[in-house]
Amino acid sequence: MTANATPTVVLVHGAFADASSWSGVIADLQDHGIPVVAPPNPLRGLASDAAYVASVAARIDGPVVLVGHSYGGALITVAGTAGNVAGLVYVAAYALDEGESLGELQGRFAEPPLAGALRPADYPLPDGGTAVEFTIDAGAFPSVFAADVPAEVTRVLAVAQRPLAASAFTEPASAAAWKAKPSWALVATGDQAINPEVQRFGARRAGATIVEAEGASHAVAVSRPKDVAALIREAVKATSA
Repeated sequence: MTANATPTVVLVHGAFADASSWSGVIADLQDHGIPVVAPPNPLRGLASDAAYVASVAARIDGPVVLVGHSYGGALITVAGTAGNVAGLVYVAAYALDEGESLGELQGRFAEPPLAGALRPADYPLPDGGTAVEFTIDAGAFPSVFAADVPAEVTRVLAVAQRPLAASAFTEPASAAAWKAKPSWALVATGDQAINPEVQRFGARRAGATIVEAEGASHAVAVSRPKDVAALIREAVKATSA
């Protein structure tokens, strides 16, 4: 099979969301003739989730641009070392360094409102034990996650959350693909889930091409899909053969 010269975009959602959060972005990319895949993110741990994302990329014939929102940014940082990954796009996301965890990076900056809205719960493990996962308090969800999204939409998003394993906050990244791959980043300046300074710091350290979505919430892919898609299209153009 002949490899596609136009990279396939792989959209990796973050915690407390699912792949449907990319719907507006997907529609824009498809309208521009760009192949796109939006796989489910298991949200069970940095190493295992990144391995899954890498496996999705490996199944694609031709170059790939990995796009990560929120925690998904940490995953593309690790999975992006795959040979066919041509570029990385961070959307209101964590861009970790090798050996760094989400908690360590976030801990260098002011704590976001999200931290006080997380609710822990136990979930069963295959070995019969239990582990802890987090969701966002439904009442706080609109303000900390999606303040610029219509209320009728946030009501649905709040009850359709997918929880994140607590271990994901402490597990260190095994690689930092941005050291060898070009990157782009969108900073959501009104983000109440990841401090915008965390986003800026990671993006600058990665040498990313940065755009800022003024006043945008953490759910910027939902509220401003065309802005997000425009940056992804820029990355696709830059990495096309």
